[in-house]
Amino acid sequence: MRKTASFLVAVAVMSLASSLAYAYDPSPLQDFCVAIDEPKNAVFVNGKFCKNPNLTVAVDFFFPGLNIPGNTENLVGSNVTLVNVDRLPGLNTLGISIARIDYAPYGENPPHTHPRATEILTVLEGTLYVGFVTSNPENRLISKVLNKGDVFVFPFGLIHFQFNIGHIPAVAIAALSSQNPGVITIANAVFGSNPPINPDVLAKAFQLDKKVVEHLQAVF
Repeated sequence: MRKTASFLVAVAVMSLASSLAYAYDPSPLQDFCVAIDEPKNAVFVNGKFCKNPNLTVAVDFFFPGLNIPGNTENLVGSNVTLVNVDRLPGLNTLGISIARIDYAPYGENPPHTHPRATEILTVLEGTLYVGFVTSNPENRLISKVLNKGDVFVFPFGLIHFQFNIGHIPAVAIAALSSQNPGVITIANAVFGSNPPINPDVLAKAFQLDKKVVEHLQAVF
């Protein structure tokens, strides 16, 4: 009897420990979600409100048009067509999204990071020079030239880029491990913030003349 009781206690303790070990907060699905005590003033949740399952239809899980090239006539020569939860409601809670990326000859998807996702990229057409930079203090560049059919992974949250080194347009498909991966383009965020970051801060951080910083802020 005592052995049985001891065994049950041990099982209970192990179960409790296991439940604690696997308990964790959900990952954020937007930049922030400030807590509020009054529900009537709450306008966002961490993700999206769920539709009644009995009212779901096929169109909730469908998005057309990734076969259509994006317009790359811009300063960087690329276009990202992102299909996230805002464009495909059925992605809600599924932790995945997809994007088509078009590159003009010598166009690039400039250095950026996804604050909520890992990215895996597949080249459909063309030749891309891609890479990512590891975290401090190494800041090591890991790069590769990709051709049609090649696949490359950009780890969660790291700064990465793609550059079309070919004479013809290139196309890639990216899958991301979040329904809303977010994107922070480094140059735009640093030099194009609203309101602007104090130029003295950026001049010291980048070891640049203040006038150079102010010029870059005017550009972005």
